Amino acid sequence: MQSLEDKLCYKFRNSLLLAEALTHPSLAYESHRPHFDNQRLEFLGDAVLQLLLTERLFHLFPEFPEGWLTKLRARLVSRRALTRFAADLALGDYVMLGKGEESTGGRRRSSTLADTFEALVGALFLDGGMDAARQVVTQVCATEIAALKASPEENNPKGELQEMLQAQGTETPAYRILAEGGPDHRKVFQAEVVWQRQRLGAGRGKSKKEAEARAAADALRQRLWAGERTTPPDDCAL
Repeated sequence: MQSLEDKLCYKFRNSLLLAEALTHPSLAYESHRPHFDNQRLEFLGDAVLQLLLTERLFHLFPEFPEGWLTKLRARLVSRRALTRFAADLALGDYVMLGKGEESTGGRRRSSTLADTFEALVGALFLDGGMDAARQVVTQVCATEIAALKASPEENNPKGELQEMLQAQGTETPAYRILAEGGPDHRKVFQAEVVWQRQRLGAGRGKSKKEAEARAAADALRQRLWAGERTTPPDDCAL
């Protein structure tokens, strides 16, 4: 347990809370201690984690609307992200499992790792309050949050743009292919996106779909509908 506390840079005052967070329900069942497993802490930790990450995103992206912040938070609390956080702490080495769960690879199962990480956050909150939980969450999630800051756009920039513009009015953005060139095996398309008679962005790609997506991404960077240009236009970007 001490090696895990070293990784967390936090020493539990109540070591039973840490033990509870690391106790999988399968062990509780086999040991006939049904009330000592990490499920209740997982429930609490989920809420604490949501609040801490909401707070972080709120301050990190002051210009983003509610819908976009919600989607960014969803990326941070997805099963995939939680599993990665748990793996960074090697929680699989510490979780206590029943023999059946152990024999079927439960120690590396994504659901086990994700649930244990949430339970750990719950235990931190009960042991040291929100400050302790915030310290560890900020540390463990730092790489993922930095990646969001570097590239907050989802993989669907057209969908993101439409959602943001619908909050401004009922008109949807329109895409136009302005030009295409190059040999058949190396075509290049240039597209633009227009909304309320205003050109919001442009982009080029190896297909019409890619060009339109890059035009939408360019529009998301510039945010011209907000009356402010934040970066140069992307007309020539590939």
